[in-house]
Amino acid sequence: MIALDSDEKAEIELDLLLEAIYRLYQHDFRGYARSSLRRSVARAQIALRCATITDLLDRIVHDPGAFAEALRYLTIQVSDLFRDPSHYRHMRETVAPHLATYPSLRIWVAGCGTGEEAYSIAILLHEEGLLERALIYATDIDKESMAIAQAGAYELFRMSGFAENYRRSGGRASLSDYFIARGACASVAPFLEQRILFCDHSLATDAAFAEMHLISCRNVLIYFDRTLQDRAIGLFRESLCPRGFIGLGSNESLAFSRHAAFFEHLSTDEQIYRVK
Repeated sequence: MIALDSDEKAEIELDLLLEAIYRLYQHDFRGYARSSLRRSVARAQIALRCATITDLLDRIVHDPGAFAEALRYLTIQVSDLFRDPSHYRHMRETVAPHLATYPSLRIWVAGCGTGEEAYSIAILLHEEGLLERALIYATDIDKESMAIAQAGAYELFRMSGFAENYRRSGGRASLSDYFIARGACASVAPFLEQRILFCDHSLATDAAFAEMHLISCRNVLIYFDRTLQDRAIGLFRESLCPRGFIGLGSNESLAFSRHAAFFEHLSTDEQIYRVK
């Protein structure tokens, strides 16, 4: 019998948990960065009152409801409208003029979380006169987050921060023009919602979309290991039309991907790329 220390045993427990999730629920976290996964699993243990990963495994195997709750902690859902305003300013100034040359537009927001990224892009497209010819596909694996995104309602206390991001991104109106106050929340205007289709999609297991002009996948790849990052970037490459664009988070890059040679980096300041 091989003697294992506590860290090695924890890694085995984590492997078993991820394998069970994949086999039972078809959500594949096996290629996620381990350090991030450990933190997420620890949060799930606290939420579900499980002393060990093995306890969490037992709950998830025997109770689909427990998995649905744990999924909230395994997926990272942190965003704002116009998060990283300089990224959106660059999109507005550099990418939008090229998008304007197409008679119709297909845009994919991968890992959309609770919808802030998709609505930010919809507002930007509206102000550039492009929204009416665009269809935005917003995808995620967390159905609870997508339900929030589809509802398009955000707490009023967040709106001042959203408005400042919008202003710094080069917004041309008032952010309040795009929301309707309802009680303690502000709801997205219907004309924005009508251009967005929310649907389930996993970058770990599902296939590519077709003929996208722009893909936005921001602050998602940082939670993947190198193999899964390459898989996701390969999906993006397959999904993009010739000379299509992709926007990543500020701490992400295509530089070390095996697909890097197929893209050109448009800015030294922002992670925006174009198919060569």
